[in-house]
Amino acid sequence: MLILGFESSCDETGVALVETSADGPPRLLAEGLHSQVAMHAAYGGVVPELASRDHIRRVLPLARAVMTQAGRTLAEVDVVAYTRGPGLAGALLVGSALATALGAALDRPTLGVHHLEGHLLSPFLSADPPEFPFVALLVSGGHTQLMRVDGVGRYALLGETIDDAAGEAFDKSAKLLGLGYPGGPALARLAESGDARAFSLPRPLLHSGTLDFSFAGLKTAVRTQALKLGDRPAEQALADLAAATQAAIVEVLVKKSLAALVATGLHRLVVAGGVGANRCLRQQLDAACARRGARVHYPELALCTDNGAMIALAAAMRLQAGLDLGSHELHFDVQPRWPLVEPAVSGAKAMASVS
Repeated sequence: MLILGFESSCDETGVALVETSADGPPRLLAEGLHSQVAMHAAYGGVVPELASRDHIRRVLPLARAVMTQAGRTLAEVDVVAYTRGPGLAGALLVGSALATALGAALDRPTLGVHHLEGHLLSPFLSADPPEFPFVALLVSGGHTQLMRVDGVGRYALLGETIDDAAGEAFDKSAKLLGLGYPGGPALARLAESGDARAFSLPRPLLHSGTLDFSFAGLKTAVRTQALKLGDRPAEQALADLAAATQAAIVEVLVKKSLAALVATGLHRLVVAGGVGANRCLRQQLDAACARRGARVHYPELALCTDNGAMIALAAAMRLQAGLDLGSHELHFDVQPRWPLVEPAVSGAKAMASVS
């Protein structure tokens, strides 16, 4: 079975072709990706209307390139998948409209995919894919969540951010330091030459006894320290503050992830989403999990950002699991706000502590 997937939830246009078989995992045949970072950099962040227009301009050439790269034709496609949400409404509508129209033209079913489920399952395309069950640390854009994953579509929320997510903490702190867009990678690069011990920054909720996150207070502390540095701070002082900021975020993510492993009794951790590409986070998670005899799995670096491959993969895995059949209906809709999973009991979260 061939699944053609489209991703257009924010500022990356992604198209990919994934093949499934009866006796093996889904296989990525070809993918194409266009990033809008250069276009949005002039504005210091994503401009939704510009993002939507750029998706319209890029998606069809990318789709043609992917089909050519794979050596397949549209007539061979069995299912057309697209990101249904969450994301920017206008951007989502581009992918949804194209997938629905293509499905109608080919008389093939379409399948709307949850963007976060795409990230969650993306490590299954890596050279070292995980096995169920596992704990997932999902750190993508405005989302920071810990989940227990027992199978495709079988997710239990363990903890989540109550304000800013880790990605937002990186980006907003970078802006406070006068760094370029996108802020997270810029802050991580600057942190490489800094001393994280030069500044004392808070680790919100680190000892709360829950698996929830909070990074708004850290952002405020970074702002306070940045103001103390004045209008023309020394480059080394900026690097030190960047390193201290990164260290605070990473420590919280690592210790909460380990606490989730303890709380669930599992020994396998999957990290997915854009922040999962952070080198410091990977190094510290690898070391901490090794000490506890746990395995860590990541997507390939190219699959950490938004991409079509994760959407086609998630659709393929849902089809294989019998959770979806796709739809031949001609109407389309999107879900700009769409939780992947709700807490089992309102306000109740898994609790554990890690020294």
